[in-house]
Amino acid sequence: MTLASRAMPPRAVLLDLARTLALVGMAVFHFNFDLVMFGYLPPEVIMVGFWPLWARVVASSFLILSGVGLYLAYGAGIDPRRLARRVLRIAGAAAVVSIGTRFAVGEQYVFWGILHMIAFGSLVGLLFLRLPAVVTLAFAAVVFWIGWSVALPAFDAAPLLFLGLGALRVTAVDYVPVFPWLAPVLVGVALGRTAVRTGIWARIASVTAAKGSLWDWLAMPGRYSLWVYLGHQPVLFGLLWVWTFWV
Repeated sequence: MTLASRAMPPRAVLLDLARTLALVGMAVFHFNFDLVMFGYLPPEVIMVGFWPLWARVVASSFLILSGVGLYLAYGAGIDPRRLARRVLRIAGAAAVVSIGTRFAVGEQYVFWGILHMIAFGSLVGLLFLRLPAVVTLAFAAVVFWIGWSVALPAFDAAPLLFLGLGALRVTAVDYVPVFPWLAPVLVGVALGRTAVRTGIWARIASVTAAKGSLWDWLAMPGRYSLWVYLGHQPVLFGLLWVWTFWV
């Protein structure tokens, strides 16, 4: 891998719109989760049926988009300082989530959630940037298969729970372990490589939105997806708290 100092690639409005769509899907699920927390809906709503599937689809979309972004940013060379800033920013946000949920929900806090997985995937994904897309997809399939088929008591120790290979059920309110959730990150890396090498990305990046237009406004949450991710749940929870105890 060549170490290179490169300018950030221009933002693609379609990619930001995809991030906005993922954020909307996440906010919808979290709103239902909060309704359960406040007793407006029964717990079964978010435990079985449609909404758990919805949550998995949304989480997969975030991880796939993170893999695509990883390849677009570093596929032609790695700037170590920019990479360090990226990982530290995401890891710092993950730490904020862990600390905040520890105070909010106690033992069910988020010790390894979506942001933890994105930070981890940002490092592991670097190993696949130069590999053919088909090889990366094969690795993704293996990771997915291991995650859904391996359950060993040896991995139930607390330091190993982030791997997702234990036999005991983890009760964290958000749990996105390495197996199988590294798989969508690798899928995103493969998609990013394929899009660049086939010229699809050039066409995607050529789509623009006039500043101040509807599409520009819709893409804005996607441009600041990390901050929206951190801020939306306190806002939703706070609004429901005000409605419940004051209105």
